[in-house]
Amino acid sequence: MEHITLLLAIVVVTALVFDFTNGFHDTANAMATTISTGALKPKTAVAMSAVLNLVGAFLSVEVAKTISKGLVNEEGIQPEVILAALVGAILWNLVTWLVGLPSSSSHALMGGLIGATVASIGVSGVNGGTVISKVLIPAVAAPLVAGLAAMFAARLTYRLDKKADKKTTEKGYRAGQIASAGLVSLAHGTNDAQKTMGIITLALVAGGIIAPGSNPPVWVIVSAGTAIALGTYLGGWRIIRTMGKGLTDLQPQQGFAAQTSAATVILASSSLGFSLSTTHSCSGAVMGAGLGRKGGVVRWSTATRMFVAWGLTLPAAALVGAGAEYVARQGDWGVYAVAAFLVASCVAIWVVSRRQVVDHTNVNDVETEPAGVVTTAIAAVTPPPAGTVAAVADEDLKTTIPSPAPADPAAPAASAAV
Repeated sequence: MEHITLLLAIVVVTALVFDFTNGFHDTANAMATTISTGALKPKTAVAMSAVLNLVGAFLSVEVAKTISKGLVNEEGIQPEVILAALVGAILWNLVTWLVGLPSSSSHALMGGLIGATVASIGVSGVNGGTVISKVLIPAVAAPLVAGLAAMFAARLTYRLDKKADKKTTEKGYRAGQIASAGLVSLAHGTNDAQKTMGIITLALVAGGIIAPGSNPPVWVIVSAGTAIALGTYLGGWRIIRTMGKGLTDLQPQQGFAAQTSAATVILASSSLGFSLSTTHSCSGAVMGAGLGRKGGVVRWSTATRMFVAWGLTLPAAALVGAGAEYVARQGDWGVYAVAAFLVASCVAIWVVSRRQVVDHTNVNDVETEPAGVVTTAIAAVTPPPAGTVAAVADEDLKTTIPSPAPADPAAPAASAAV
């Protein structure tokens, strides 16, 4: 029992470390557009998001139930499996943070759990129906639904304020962005903080501390909410830069449309118990809002890298989780080896990140990438703003009909000499 107690302590601490990385990895979901449009200062934005993440953690436990009761079979799970799953999830979070890609912390956790479970007790330990209905289908549907909603919402806002004063409307939409960003942060707390609650509850069931089917204890809810709030406050500035400036250029109207659409999708999925990726929802909403403005485009090369990361999240975390489970099951030395490997990997990634620091002082400093084929094509068929056609025609006329060459002052002197 002493060994189990020590192992459970390691698992709980590792789960809270994952929750911390989830917080700073996903800060961009709520605050990237608010920061990029200037609605809030960077440090103010992440502080507000942290508080609302903590509040959101107490609003529901439906997603926690999906993780602890539905994804894998509780009976055959050992604490070593939970530890291995968390190792896979944390390392994937840190690697994608290092390169500034907004991948899904939720899918990293579930991928690690699936891989470790399969390595431990086989494929029968995973509930395939739950994985398909509450993980894979929402993963595809969420960005599409949020993207379409944001695109139509952005177009509607531009249509409604077509004749309004530009400065007045932008000020109003910035205020709306602050409110919608708060809603996304609250939704993030109700969805993502619960994933850690679910994984700790699963570990407590595996260690025989609580009965199978139990809801998360209060101390689990408090600790998970606090960990994700602290991570959020530190801010994942690399991913905020990608979400706010790397995917598209947003105006306040688009930022408001993106955040409102994403919050609606996340809150709806939380109430249904879907373990939805808030990253997928918010990224889809940002791209949809980018296309919702006339002449607006998405930087598809950045989006493509993001899509690749999304596709790799589940299998990559599963492979690391399976490997970590194989080592951890060897006994005490295996558990300590896995923990040491995780610590060393985290330190190494942090050292590499110091070579090019991204923080609240330079988060909006982005080098615009060259336009890709799709971006160029969209720009080519987009009508130019009113008043520019005549100017372009004048420039073409000047280029086509050259002006007479200026007289050479030296010419009369040369003629007189002759």
